[in-house]
Amino acid sequence: MIYCDSPAPVEYAVAVEGYLAAAPLGDGSRRVYRIALANWSWLLAGRPVPAGSARRGAVPPVLPLSVLDGADAAGLLRAALARRAAEADPRTLNRELSILRGALGWWRGQGWLSADPAAGLRPPPLPDPSGAALGPDELRAVLALRVPLREKLTWRLLHESGAGVETVLALNVDDLDLLHRCSRPRPDRPAVHWRASSARLLPLLIAGRSDGPLLLTERRAPAGTPAGDRCPYTGRSRLSYRRAAELFTTATRRLDPAGRGYTLHQLRPRG
Repeated sequence: MIYCDSPAPVEYAVAVEGYLAAAPLGDGSRRVYRIALANWSWLLAGRPVPAGSARRGAVPPVLPLSVLDGADAAGLLRAALARRAAEADPRTLNRELSILRGALGWWRGQGWLSADPAAGLRPPPLPDPSGAALGPDELRAVLALRVPLREKLTWRLLHESGAGVETVLALNVDDLDLLHRCSRPRPDRPAVHWRASSARLLPLLIAGRSDGPLLLTERRAPAGTPAGDRCPYTGRSRLSYRRAAELFTTATRRLDPAGRGYTLHQLRPRG
């Protein structure tokens, strides 16, 4: 069904901004959607999505919207999905595909596309969160990776405590009982217990901070971030599940025989 007869924009990026302007999204969600749709522009251009520090300042390729409306659009999108499946964890891929489907539906509603190139497209199944934990050799290789202090601590906390990812990411500095190597119990959250490796790293990470989120992003929090998710000293926001998972999968991709990278859930202790 066509809702309006506005001329179709020539560029994919312009179509993206039109969709985001019309979508009922908060500022944080709009930023996530913009990143996901920009990722598809790299993939549709046959180029890898920049990751890590390479993403900062990277300008997506100029792409005509018509690439999604030609006879080969479905095949192009299938190839893009296959490339993304090789570099992103399945949850990220499912989320990004869902966001693209929403944009495609809106563009079709505007009369900018004549068909849905994502029709019949199926992402790979989500992994079972209770899948195999890393073995001793795999774990040693992961923990030996040269990564920033935040990642070193996050991964060790998850392994040593056996706590859920969300529980660890929700920790605040003032939750920590460093002497007894545990978090203080709270009605809404189980206590987290850790061992020597985490105990050694924690003081280094929280130096100069007495409250606020334990694990922080690299950048300052965007406007509208709740006070409880913003560091009162640095202005940075709490590390999100999405970002933590992406960092781990990217860092461990070369260690994974399948080439996909491991998931944070696999850090839990065996047994």
